[in-house]
Amino acid sequence: MDIPRIFTITESAHRIHNPFTPEKLATLGAVLRLEPGTRILDLGSGSGEMLCTWARDYGITGIGVDMSQLFSQQAQHRAAELGVADKVTFIHGDAAGYSADEKCGVAACVGATWIGGGVAGTIELLAQSLCANGIILIGEPYWRQEPPTEEVAKKCFANSIANLCSLPELVASFGELGYDVVEMVLADQEGWDRYEAAKWLTMRRWLEANPEDDFAKEIRTQLNEAPQRHVAYTREYLGWGVFALMAR
Repeated sequence: MDIPRIFTITESAHRIHNPFTPEKLATLGAVLRLEPGTRILDLGSGSGEMLCTWARDYGITGIGVDMSQLFSQQAQHRAAELGVADKVTFIHGDAAGYSADEKCGVAACVGATWIGGGVAGTIELLAQSLCANGIILIGEPYWRQEPPTEEVAKKCFANSIANLCSLPELVASFGELGYDVVEMVLADQEGWDRYEAAKWLTMRRWLEANPEDDFAKEIRTQLNEAPQRHVAYTREYLGWGVFALMAR
């Protein structure tokens, strides 16, 4: 079980696998008013930066589940590095359908709502692990501005314009599902730069170290196209944020 190789190469040096900077991640932890001992479930936990830094800074405990073997190992190393290995556990496994044995104060899926077939299904999945009056965290993209054509939408990694909605539409959809939006932290263009541009140096170094690898041609194509694609499309049209929800 693993994610596609392209991600384990391009994001191998990332600690945060979304367009949040460390500062934004810290802001999210602060605005949630986390109490020491709060139990958090993170589905699609990546390299574990959210759970590890919040365990260090706020004294939370938690479990992270991710399909990537590399990222799960990195999460375990990060927990040891920050001295919180006794507070957080990382599982290499399929987050789709995962339910915690013990109810959690916060249940999160920050940027991987495909595990539940979309936002609604992921919220339903997370609710299974949530204690009464707990908080669900959903990380999701939206259109900062609607693309002028379907071709532009595809350049933004969306299947179509209809694949994403505007920020007002996304926020309204949470209410339609029966949830109050009680907080939100939005990424900015600097966050997109850090997420996307960091891949370019990683790809270049990987190509230098692996010139004969069968995957080198694909990585070279990605590196040729990614900078222009980012500045022309992703940076301009895509927004992304984490939304804190509580059931009404």
